[in-house]
Amino acid sequence: MPSIIWIIIAFIIYAGVMIVIGAKFYGKSTNLTDYFLGGRKLNAWVAAMSAQASDMSGWLLMGLPGAIYALGTGQLWIAVGLAIGTALNWIFVAKKLRRYTIANNSITIPEYFENRFRDTSKIIRIASAIFIIIFFAVYTASGFVACGTLFSQVFGIDYQMALAIGVLVILIYTFLGGFWAVSWTDLIQGLLMFCAIILVPILALASMGGTGSILASAPADFLNPFQDGAGHGLTLISIISQLAWGLGYFGMPHILVRFMAIKDENAVKRSAGIAITWVVMTLAFAVVVAVVGLSFLPDLENPETVFIAMIQKVFMGEGAFFPVPLLGGIFLCAILAAIMSTADSQLLVTASSITSDIYKNAVNKKAKDGHLLWFSRFAVLAVSLVAYVIATDRSSSIMQLVSNAWSGFGSAFGALVLLSLYWRRVNRAGAAAAIISGGLTVIIWDYVKLGGQTLAASTELYSLAPGFAISLVCAVVFSLLTKEPSREITDEFDKSMGA
Repeated sequence: MPSIIWIIIAFIIYAGVMIVIGAKFYGKSTNLTDYFLGGRKLNAWVAAMSAQASDMSGWLLMGLPGAIYALGTGQLWIAVGLAIGTALNWIFVAKKLRRYTIANNSITIPEYFENRFRDTSKIIRIASAIFIIIFFAVYTASGFVACGTLFSQVFGIDYQMALAIGVLVILIYTFLGGFWAVSWTDLIQGLLMFCAIILVPILALASMGGTGSILASAPADFLNPFQDGAGHGLTLISIISQLAWGLGYFGMPHILVRFMAIKDENAVKRSAGIAITWVVMTLAFAVVVAVVGLSFLPDLENPETVFIAMIQKVFMGEGAFFPVPLLGGIFLCAILAAIMSTADSQLLVTASSITSDIYKNAVNKKAKDGHLLWFSRFAVLAVSLVAYVIATDRSSSIMQLVSNAWSGFGSAFGALVLLSLYWRRVNRAGAAAAIISGGLTVIIWDYVKLGGQTLAASTELYSLAPGFAISLVCAVVFSLLTKEPSREITDEFDKSMGA
């Protein structure tokens, strides 16, 4: 049987399982807390794998290996920053955020900020929701681009058609099952991603006879983590920019809501161990994919397809080292899993902001849960359409789209999440200043041209670094210059933090 038939069989089985899970959990989502937080009943494994699978996306299997393949191991500092950021987020944010959002009855991050600072003006919640919609439209589009690229290369079909197929599958199970479906599919997807990213490069390396072939064929500057692909030494700004990716974790709504949904505090500790182990190993092997790939597949036109091409060469066609095309098809599904596990979460969080933070908060305050549930499902459709339109333009790489969105969230929310959990004195003015200054800094830094260049291009500094710093400074300064939080707010803080 031709390899393509086995791939089609694997994809159909995989997509069918995802849709069945969505249908299974359709009846469990009876209110907004169910649809957006799974009733706060996630066990340790589901919470951990859902948080990390929704975090890494197609970026892990396509964007990061592609960047290292093209530019050398000097790009691995991004992975180092992300590993550190993941660990710190689970250790210092997860338990406290879960406890606080239960105390003030919040089901979205914007709602948490509003309740935390008793913001009756609605400025904090609406500003948060606006930035979530803007940056998640870009982030979701990156997943759709990865999905279209995968289907296009594997099946040899037009990119636009491939894009439409991928979006449709993601949309169906997210629309039906909400957070329950997304979280349980993430568990399966995370395990599949883990197996694929470890086994595939090991088999590719074995087919070449071991590490000697890499050492013999790879340029010395490629294997030096302190040099770029052109043999120049990395600047301090370049290393800081890559490590700064880790700051983004503190502000990622689709990761933070997993902390809010864990069933109890004992599960948080177990989830942290699972999540940190998963992240460290998958990031390490993403680097291995790129290093092995340069020798195994030296002339790729699109570096972001290195993992796809590696699977095809190892498992499929004439001369395959391990000629089991069905297994190859399953591992290709791991890339689809990575894409889906993030795109579905992004759709859900964006829909929650549109529904809870804008529609119910500012348009229809008396809307009932049943009405809001269906409004949320149609918000998922609307967000998908916007992201799909962005994804039809292939001018931006997966890495670039993810980079812009990641910076936006980390800058708008990261510093404030930490301050809201660790500093009693931060107040409503400081919170509003943090969100607005951080989000606008990224938009200006990455998109506004001054003298023909953006600040990102002229300084070569990743926008998350200045965005996070400016947000932090503004939060502290505006809080200290304005009235202290009320006794009600500080008492709730002390109670929630166990003081």
